[in-house]
Amino acid sequence: MSGLKPPERDPAWWGRLFWLGAALALLWPLLVATEFRPWVLLSAESRAPTARFLAAFVPPATNPEFLWLVARETWRTVAIATAGITLALVVAVPATLMSTRALSVSALSGRMAPLPAALRQAVRWMLVVLRSIPELVWALVFVRVVGLGPTAGVLAIALTYGGMLGKVYADILESGETPATRSLLANGSGRLQAFAYGLLPQNAAELTSYTVYRWECAIRSSVVLGFVGAGGLGQQLDNSTKMFAGSEVATMLLVFVALVALADQVSAWLRRALA
Repeated sequence: MSGLKPPERDPAWWGRLFWLGAALALLWPLLVATEFRPWVLLSAESRAPTARFLAAFVPPATNPEFLWLVARETWRTVAIATAGITLALVVAVPATLMSTRALSVSALSGRMAPLPAALRQAVRWMLVVLRSIPELVWALVFVRVVGLGPTAGVLAIALTYGGMLGKVYADILESGETPATRSLLANGSGRLQAFAYGLLPQNAAELTSYTVYRWECAIRSSVVLGFVGAGGLGQQLDNSTKMFAGSEVATMLLVFVALVALADQVSAWLRRALA
């Protein structure tokens, strides 16, 4: 065995080259369709306005009155995201329990009964509808219904993220080990007990991590929703952008970075606690 000469070239080189070429061949029409021309950023017409725009960010605004406004709107943004995720869980958790095949008593025999199967499919289609409509569209609808303010943002996040969480929760639970859950159901346990003692313990870390990630996404979404009148830091960012107040925009962007970093730390801490 020691006398064998190692190959001078990776044996999979041709295969990798082929798939790289195939990917580029598929990607090129997409780039053409989207008129993707990044070299425009380096043109003389683009460099000057870009430089002026970035120069306006320095230094960030630090006057006490503005910082107090940012702190107040940041708290409102976090409140919108947290309330929205909480309501999303109210939608997602029951939908998960109804749409997870591993929690179906009728499926213990191998094939789910027609009525539970129809109910499961109906719930999954409801989740498809909820997550298919962007939260920005929901916000535009609710702004017309409840008026300007955080309520529209909370409801928009609740509906879209309820669909997202319900779908991913069900996928996580169904991809895990299910013998313990099936055994509990077969011995007369209820669906909630089978979920709490069978599926939840082995999937708690992944479910928690995804929930915190979605809370982080909800913070970003609440910022975007502020541009359509849903309140929070996004609305203040829209005002500062329209006034060409680059220093104020820079301060708020730094706050966004801090919020995302905070969410990342919370997620890491919860994963360690559940490990």
